[in-house]
Amino acid sequence: MSFEQFSIIDSTLREGEQFSTATFTTDQKLRIAHALDEFGVEMIEMTSPCASPQSEADIRAVVRSHLNARILTHIRCNREDAIKALDTGVHGVDVVIGTSPQLMQHSHGKSIDQILDLAHEVLSFIRQQKPDVILRFSTEDSFRSREADLWRVYLAVSSWGVANRLGVADTVGVALPTRVYELVRQLVRLTQLDIEFHGHNDSGCAIANACAALEGGATHIDTTVLGIGERNGITPLGGLIARLYTLDRRYVAKYNLSLLPQIDAMIAEMCDIEIPFNNYITGSSAFIHKAGIHAKAVLADPATYEILNPDDFGLSRHIAIGHRLTGWNAVRNRAVALGLTLDDDTLRYITQQIKSRADENPMGLNEVDALLIEMAVAS
Repeated sequence: MSFEQFSIIDSTLREGEQFSTATFTTDQKLRIAHALDEFGVEMIEMTSPCASPQSEADIRAVVRSHLNARILTHIRCNREDAIKALDTGVHGVDVVIGTSPQLMQHSHGKSIDQILDLAHEVLSFIRQQKPDVILRFSTEDSFRSREADLWRVYLAVSSWGVANRLGVADTVGVALPTRVYELVRQLVRLTQLDIEFHGHNDSGCAIANACAALEGGATHIDTTVLGIGERNGITPLGGLIARLYTLDRRYVAKYNLSLLPQIDAMIAEMCDIEIPFNNYITGSSAFIHKAGIHAKAVLADPATYEILNPDDFGLSRHIAIGHRLTGWNAVRNRAVALGLTLDDDTLRYITQQIKSRADENPMGLNEVDALLIEMAVAS
C-alpha cells in the first residue's frame, strides 16, 4: 500500500465522544456523519452499542441513512458485545483488547493465552454470524506491549483467516515514527492483512506517526475532526490532510477539501471550543502573512510561503498591513485593491507613516484605508 491508496476511518463519533466536552445528540451525530460522508471519508466508526441504549439507537439511525461511508462500531473482545454490534446492522466490527502489561494487569486481568482463546472465540463467532462483515482486531496499547506478546497475538489472529484488518494502537501517544514504521512494515510483510493505525497525540507525534504508518504500508488511518478524543485526542482529520497534501495534492484529491472549514467549525461549536489559531488549514492564522519580505514574495507568487493553497479549501489568504513589520509592496497591493493610484515614493512614505504609528499601536485596516485615501486625494 502507498500514499495513493489508503482509507480514512473517521472516529469522531467514537473516539471523539470521549473528548471532555463532547456530548453529541442523535441529530448532531447524523449531521456529523452526513458531513463526513460528503467530505469523502471511507469509514465512520461509532461508539459501541453496549455503551448505552442511546448509543445503540444512534448507530441504527446512522446505518439507516445509507451513506456511502461504511459504518463501523468499536467493541470489547467478548461475545455479548459482538451479538449486540451485529444486531445494529453495521458494516464493520472493530474488536479491541489491551496487550500491554499495564492493561493486562489493571484493565481486563487476562494473560496472553487467555487473550488468544477469547479472541479466537469472538472473531470466529462474528465471522460465522455475518460472513461479509468487515472485521478488525486491534491490540490496545501496542507500543507498550512486550514485543513477543504482540507478535504472538498478531500472527495467531492472522493465521485464523477470519479478520480483514489488524489494528495498531498508540493508545497513550508514546510511539515514535521510526517504531511505527518498522512495526507496520513487518505486519504487512508477515500477515498480508490490511493494517489500521490509531495514534494518540499526548506527545505531539500523531500526524507524523500516521504518515510513518502509511509509509510502512498501512491501509487505514484513524482520525477525528480537530483531533478530539480521550485526553489530547488522536490524529486530526485536517492535520492528516495537510500533511499528505504537502507531499502530493493527488493523495487527497479524492476528498471534498472545501468542506473541511465547515466541518471543523461544526465540531468546535458542538463541543463549545475554539478552533486553535494555529490549527492545520482552518486556524485563523493559517493563511495570514505579516512580515514585509513575506508579503512581497507571496504577492508575487503565493507558493513562496504557502505550501497549502487556501483556494483548495474554500479559504483565502490575508496580507496584514497595519503593523511595524509591514512593507511597501503590501501597502501598494492594498492601494490597488482600493482602486487608488499612488506613485512609489508616496507609497514608501505611507509605509513609513504606518510603521511609525504602529510603534505606538497597530492600525486597523480601516485606518490604513483612510490614510491611503487621504494621501491619494492630496496627491
